[in-house]
Amino acid sequence: MGPGNRPLDLEWLEDFMALAESGNFSRAAQARSIAQPAFSRHIRSLEEWVGVDLFDRSAHPTALTAAGKRFQPLLQEVLAGLQAARIKARAAHDLDAASLSFAATHVLSLTFFPRWLGTVESRLHTGPIQTVSDSSYACEDLMLQRRVQFVLCHGHAGAPGRLDEAQYPVQRLSEDVLVPVSAADAKGAPLHVLGTGRSPAVLAYSEASGLGRIMRAIQDSEFGKDFAASLSVVFTAHHAALLRTMALEGRGLAWLPMSLVAEDLRSGALADAGAGGWRVPVDIRLYRQQAQMAPVAEALWKLVSEGASAT
Repeated sequence: MGPGNRPLDLEWLEDFMALAESGNFSRAAQARSIAQPAFSRHIRSLEEWVGVDLFDRSAHPTALTAAGKRFQPLLQEVLAGLQAARIKARAAHDLDAASLSFAATHVLSLTFFPRWLGTVESRLHTGPIQTVSDSSYACEDLMLQRRVQFVLCHGHAGAPGRLDEAQYPVQRLSEDVLVPVSAADAKGAPLHVLGTGRSPAVLAYSEASGLGRIMRAIQDSEFGKDFAASLSVVFTAHHAALLRTMALEGRGLAWLPMSLVAEDLRSGALADAGAGGWRVPVDIRLYRQQAQMAPVAEALWKLVSEGASAT
């Protein structure tokens, strides 16, 4: 109970965290699947419960007050503790029913995840497994909302994501490389080429794509100042698999994971548009929840941490 014996609704705490992260009432309400007027009432009710303003609404984006900044890390600990308590209770109720839950980016769910999971299962009895395949941004949301135990995605030291910024534990499972590829002509040469001095047609990743975040963060520093401005983006999508299809159709060149296009390059369906250059090494990473998880999930993390499941 708070001031005046007002009851506290736990939903308000989740709403607070969403607004503190986004700094925008509309986006935070959308992320929480709540109408904005109701979301605003929740935030005001929480402030009334605490007894002080937690957000400075005159700032753009909306910023935490001094009280809000003090409240946020303490609230994170409370929510993490509640989540750990819930998981421990459920695990104690029925350990045999404990399951693993993953969110994996589309491309890794098609290429890396099945093979890696087979390696894990050869060393660990995993039980039921739940997997969601989505964009990098959506996978991060699922982790931040504590709806999955693990996130599998690409990463790069020069392009930290939200899970890096929030200091979620992470292990590097393997490596990959983004290769500029294009459909080939009758002689096997790429239809769209880098380094000719002309602006090539590019198939790009959207804002929700983790690979897009990496490319946007490093391309000018890796490939030269104003490199991004020299490109002619003709198509944009979340998914590497869709960009691959468009590249095969001859629509432009795309930086695609070698794990996705290795066979296309061997068969000649796609050609290297950068003559062996213009490549971007990336990590394949596994993130985990910060709070203690079910025993089978903790056992998997221990296996990963020891390097037994790396491929």
